[in-house]
Amino acid sequence: QAELEESGGGFVQAGGSLRLSCTASGSTFIRANEIGWYREAPGKEREFVAGFKRDGSPDYLESLEGRFTISGDNAKMTVYLQMNSLKVEDSAIYYCNGLWKPVVWGQGTQVTVSS
Repeated sequence: QAELEESGGGFVQAGGSLRLSCTASGSTFIRANEIGWYREAPGKEREFVAGFKRDGSPDYLESLEGRFTISGDNAKMTVYLQMNSLKVEDSAIYYCNGLWKPVVWGQGTQVTVSS
């Protein structure tokens, strides 16, 4: 059973950038390229944001319009989400979890984008 911890959220002005981190611990059976990002805004359903396809290539929510980049560091057991050109509508709690073998959701990290 892996434990996932999100970090890197904060307050940012529209157009700014943040880099989120998701670090896995407690299990050697989940790899960085098996972890994806999700987000949940107030009053909205949690949605997939970014992850990896089975072949390891990145996969993104189409509506992001290329503004986010996911990357992983297997040595550090960490997955990153580089968020550029942030919009107010990106404001949400961002979570990470296994793409194919989900574990218990963590508390996420809050991203708040102001206009």
